[in-house]
Amino acid sequence: MFRGVHPEQRRRAQHDRRLSKKNKMAIPIAGYIENSLIEWEGNIVSIIFLPSCNLRCPYCHSPHLVQPSDRLETIPVENILEAIKRNRAWLDGIVISGGEPTLHKNLEELIGALSSLGMKVKLDTNGTNPDVLEDLIRRRLVQCVAMDIKAPLREERYEEVTGVSYDLSSIRRSIELIMSSGIEYEFRTTVSPAFLNESDIVEIARTIKGAQRYVLQGFKPNNCLDNEMLNIIPCPVETLRQFAKSARAYVENCFVRGEEKKELCRQW
Repeated sequence: MFRGVHPEQRRRAQHDRRLSKKNKMAIPIAGYIENSLIEWEGNIVSIIFLPSCNLRCPYCHSPHLVQPSDRLETIPVENILEAIKRNRAWLDGIVISGGEPTLHKNLEELIGALSSLGMKVKLDTNGTNPDVLEDLIRRRLVQCVAMDIKAPLREERYEEVTGVSYDLSSIRRSIELIMSSGIEYEFRTTVSPAFLNESDIVEIARTIKGAQRYVLQGFKPNNCLDNEMLNIIPCPVETLRQFAKSARAYVENCFVRGEEKKELCRQW
C-alpha cells in the first residue's frame, strides 16, 4: 500500500487514519477562519474561536461568544481538523481564541490534536486562569501566548473595564509566567477612551516592564456587548501612537496594532 511513498507521507497517512478512529472530541467550536496573515506576526494561520468568557468587557465585539445561547451553532471538531489537514502544507500554525479558551476542560486535547497535525499553536487569553496557562507552557503545548491586560492592575479599575470583580493576583501570576516562559508572547490592551487614557497605558507598561512586545488595539464601536459603547468615538490613531511612544519607556516594543512593521522600519 505504501510502496514508493516517502516515509514522512507514510507516517502522516497512518496518523490520519488513527485520528479518524478516535472518539469525537467534546469541545465546542463557535467559529473558524481558514487563513489569516495578521493574527500571529510572520505566520499564516487558521483561527479557532471557543465560546464563553468569564469577563464582561462592555466594548467586547463578540457578545455571541461571551454569552453563548443554547442556539449557538458549533462546528464539529473533526470538521476543523480535516480542514487543517487539507491545508497544512501552507499553514504555519493555529490561533485558539475566544471567548476565553482556558475555560474549556478539553483545551489540552484540542491542542494535542493540532500538534499531532504538525501545527504550532498560539493561545489568546485574558490571563485569569494561570494554573491552566502554567501547565500548557510547562508541557510545551503552546508556542506563543497573547494576553489581554484590560486596565491598570487596581481592583476598582479592572472591575470598571471588565464588568466583574476579579482577584488580580491571578492576572499578575499569568504575567510572570508568560514573561519567564521563554516562548514567544505579547501583551495587548484595547484602548477605549471611555475607560483608558495615556497615564493608564503607561501604568500598564510599568507593570510589564521589560516585556518584549506590548500592542495597543484601537476600540471599534460595532457589535459591542454594551450598546452604549456604540456611541463612543474611538481614539485617533495619532493618539494611540503617542500612547505607544510613552509606553516604550518601560517595554522593549510597543506598537499600535497594524503598524508594527512601520514602527520597526522607523526605528531601523
